[in-house]
Amino acid sequence: MTEPTGGRPPFDAVLCDVDNVIRHYDNSGLLALERTAGLAEGTTMKVAFAPHVDLPVLLGQVTPQEWVASIAEGLAGLVPDDTAWELGSTLLELPFRADEEVVALLRRARVRVPLVLVTNATLTLEDDLAGLGLADLADHVVSSARVGIAKPDPRIYRLAASRAGVRPERCLFVDDTEENVAAAEALGMTGVRFRTAADLETALAPLL
Repeated sequence: MTEPTGGRPPFDAVLCDVDNVIRHYDNSGLLALERTAGLAEGTTMKVAFAPHVDLPVLLGQVTPQEWVASIAEGLAGLVPDDTAWELGSTLLELPFRADEEVVALLRRARVRVPLVLVTNATLTLEDDLAGLGLADLADHVVSSARVGIAKPDPRIYRLAASRAGVRPERCLFVDDTEENVAAAEALGMTGVRFRTAADLETALAPLL
């Protein structure tokens, strides 16, 4: 393998988001339930991911089941109460899979530099990663629900860099959300907006 100029990789750590990068959800069941209930597709997610509803669960202040209760409350008046609970529960239990191409790229990068997962997630993240066979994917996992800080708060980026043992400006940050990437870049990190595995492969190419 050819080393970069000076023998040093261009980044000393890779910080990577989880959802919509490593993990992808199948929401077809939820959409079908919304259609049956006479709701516009996406209504449940719009309610669930409004900041005042999802931030408490992402900060670990409420349990996932309490989040479902908040979703059901937000759907009140649009559908019967039992349907609102069913929609919230269905969202919580959406099936998911890992993108094996992304996982393979990250495993290759980790041979060269530390890998830290930095993600807005609920208290179930560790079990979810284990269920995907990814408990050993990264050197560290910085979950918003565990540290009580959510992206794009700059503190979670600094914490992730600290866990990696490097300065922020020597980190590559990968995320599917533009706002989160911009926050990382404001700290001097190299940001990559993820859309496909090809985006990640291009960013990691100097390490691979």
